[in-house]
Amino acid sequence: MKVLVAGATGVLGRRVVPQLAAAGHEVLALARPGRAPLVAAGAEVLVADALDRDGVRAAVRRAAPDTVVNLLTAIPAEPDPKHLARDLAVTNRLRTEGTRNLLAAAGDARVISQGLAYGYQPDDGPAGEDAPLWRAGPPPQFAPVLAALMELERLTTRADGLVLRLGHLYGPGTTFAGDGRFTRQVRAGRVPLAGGGHAVFSFTHTGDAAAAVLAAVDRDVTGVLNIVDDEPAPLHEWLPGLARLLDAPAPHRVPAAVARLAVGSWGVAFLNRLRGADNALARLRLSWRPRFPSAAEGFAAEFGGRDHPAAGPGSSARSRQNAFPANRRSQP
Repeated sequence: MKVLVAGATGVLGRRVVPQLAAAGHEVLALARPGRAPLVAAGAEVLVADALDRDGVRAAVRRAAPDTVVNLLTAIPAEPDPKHLARDLAVTNRLRTEGTRNLLAAAGDARVISQGLAYGYQPDDGPAGEDAPLWRAGPPPQFAPVLAALMELERLTTRADGLVLRLGHLYGPGTTFAGDGRFTRQVRAGRVPLAGGGHAVFSFTHTGDAAAAVLAAVDRDVTGVLNIVDDEPAPLHEWLPGLARLLDAPAPHRVPAAVARLAVGSWGVAFLNRLRGADNALARLRLSWRPRFPSAAEGFAAEFGGRDHPAAGPGSSARSRQNAFPANRRSQP
């Protein structure tokens, strides 16, 4: 199958391209000028800016793909939660204008788009795909981000495509990587348990996300699916465990009002209000299973635990159960 990957030089695109090629697909990588050298091996590069409607139309129609995988983002390495709308303005345009440009050029090609699984309205228990998104009073800085995601989903599903709602991505190149912004802040003791740290996180390793894209390319599935791990975990459980793995200071507790002064309303919501997601439908419709069922196992593999095969030989003797003593399903 001929598969075009838009956003092929991003964190996820660099994992998706070689997996598609290894599976025998003919891979075309859409990259904006100057980014073409960053495309992973195994793809033919098409140079075009996703926000240039005419350029995208010419490149995509000339390539005539069977499937378009839309991974378009331009998220800065260190976004400021107090200015999230400003820092994600280009990503918002890519999710709206960029998606419209791809769909206009794609013709009869099937479209698979990358969404987010942590935009659900806060509530108890992990959210299924039918749960409402955060339309009732989202933090102001998150509102335009959510609006762009909703437009991406509307455009994709209207075209009989599939949206993969990904959890908090971790792995190489992400904010949770060894050199990522979040990890650096944890090492410095700068990530508090704001208001108790009740936000529930559903994580997705980049390798698991790429595997879900591959499964989606190979199956004629439409609609929306949560691509997340099996065990949603509240911040007050997984953050102390991550700190122990990193030999970092234990996170301290601060009132939400105090944290809001430093990180704004979105920063507090990120630490205290997010809702986890349920992956049952993706497991059923894509026959997909996360290699890392929980953040505990994934972080242990990333940062030196021996409990998961991905950790490999020579890993640190510190075990996952010591770092994450409360490793269990935190939601029914």
